[in-house]
Amino acid sequence: MDFYELNAFITLTKNLHYGKTAEKLNMSPSALSRIINRLEEETHSVLLDRNNRQVVLTKEGEIFQKYAIQLLEKEAELKDRLSGQSDELEGVLPVYASVTACYTVLPDFIKKLTDRYPKIKLSVETGDPAGAVASVKEGRAMLAIGAIPESGLTNLETVSILKTPLIYAASINGPYTKVEGSPQDILSTTPLILPKTGLARKRFDKWIKSRNVKPIIAAESEGNEAILAIAQLGLGIGVVPQIVLENGPYTGDFVIHTAGNILGYYDVGYIFKSEYTGTNQSKRIHEAMVKIIRTSENRFIS
Repeated sequence: MDFYELNAFITLTKNLHYGKTAEKLNMSPSALSRIINRLEEETHSVLLDRNNRQVVLTKEGEIFQKYAIQLLEKEAELKDRLSGQSDELEGVLPVYASVTACYTVLPDFIKKLTDRYPKIKLSVETGDPAGAVASVKEGRAMLAIGAIPESGLTNLETVSILKTPLIYAASINGPYTKVEGSPQDILSTTPLILPKTGLARKRFDKWIKSRNVKPIIAAESEGNEAILAIAQLGLGIGVVPQIVLENGPYTGDFVIHTAGNILGYYDVGYIFKSEYTGTNQSKRIHEAMVKIIRTSENRFIS
């Protein structure tokens, strides 16, 4: 086995999908399968339980996974030492961000990072804002941008960037440009497009439970852009942070219905681990990232 094969195995254990992993590694699924077969032959163990529907690590696979991660970290550390660890940092910073964060928050962060550390490159994973915390805890991202809970996050650090209210958005061409009545009346008579998970959904569920309101849920979706795409069809009003409407491609396509204090504000910020374990290079990149974050200004978007 070699480092290339170990990296392929680790990448597969993160994605648990041959097709996606092969595409990421720029190889064919059959080539990836041959690598895994060779590793299993050399270890005399079945590392992965796979069928047509899913890939699952076996107990032996979990043991080998830890071993492979340690070897790859040692390889990176050796390269650091052999290269003399020049003062100019070079490497990859994995980031998790929603689509909205990519065009509102990341540009400023990238500019500051590039100005100070031009050889650090970003690897960005986009997804539902609700997945930000998990991406850092699971080690997929060194930095995530997402909503910060009021109670904070255990074992993670957060730095607030901006605040934006949660609002209801109705398509200007749809039937819900005008809604009347109390919040209870509106939510019990107007179809809603809601996030499946996340802070906004928790707040919404808590409020309707406290008021004994039975809402009409037309659809549930992952990601604010997906919610707006459905709302644009006129199927209901979507619950999203106002920043999504003000900075995204939907500007001018929606009427905003304020939610008052029902849903409150999104406190959007950076999420990262206090201390990063890994190679010396990774630790140095983490330290550089934190320095950039500490210089970020808090903005309030109303």
